[in-house]
Amino acid sequence: MSEGQPELLTDVSSGVGTIRFNRPAKHNAITFDMWRGLGAAVDTFAADDSVRVIVLAGEGGHAFSSGADISQFEKHRTEPDAVEIYNYTLGESCRKLTDIDKPTVARIQGYCMGGGLATSLCCDLRIATADSAFAIPAAKLGVGYAYGSLQTLTRLVGPASAKEIMFTGRRFTATEAYDMGLISRLVKDSDELDSVMDEYTSALAANSPLTIKACKRIIADLGKDPDQRDIETCNQLVDDCFTSNDYKEGRQAFLEKRKAEFKGS
Repeated sequence: MSEGQPELLTDVSSGVGTIRFNRPAKHNAITFDMWRGLGAAVDTFAADDSVRVIVLAGEGGHAFSSGADISQFEKHRTEPDAVEIYNYTLGESCRKLTDIDKPTVARIQGYCMGGGLATSLCCDLRIATADSAFAIPAAKLGVGYAYGSLQTLTRLVGPASAKEIMFTGRRFTATEAYDMGLISRLVKDSDELDSVMDEYTSALAANSPLTIKACKRIIADLGKDPDQRDIETCNQLVDDCFTSNDYKEGRQAFLEKRKAEFKGS
């Protein structure tokens, strides 16, 4: 990162809002300010109707993120009040990234460790190069891992793999991560990553926002305990699809054998 350059970079292009961790010299280790900025960036993209899909990436080509910046732990994760503030800020950023009704994709190249991996798990899809590496070394640092983070991990890879990841703290290859379901798609190198990311984001940006919103909410609720599911809201989101102008547009485009132009309404 050049002097004076922000630690988080954001931009919007062709319906895609991108958030980039920008500390390549530190393998994009995430500072407290970056956690705070991540939540703010997600809020901004949530309110921007031109943004149809959100991408989370790391600058430099060698790391998505090596995790939380451990050099800040003495300041932010020692005294109870400071720990509470840090954990709340981190948790809110991850919650916003998880709960946003727009599709999210983590673009992973290189190291994806600790808090960086946990953040990628908040995304709907994770696409990684074959040279990427994954780990959560909490047990090697004596760090406690939050209920919500472990819940997300366990639901994704299952209890056995979650235990192996957390108990050993070891580094997993991209192939191992793909086999256990930690990542959605595995690609050969950065060129293929760029190509596949373009393919995915173009498709997500072009598809019906209302359908994606409804599916994302229902799939999320299916992962909750039955008494925590909001079936009424889920059903309403489905009804909203069928009463929308986008549904009319989709039918008309199909009959006219053309690409639909969805507006999200």
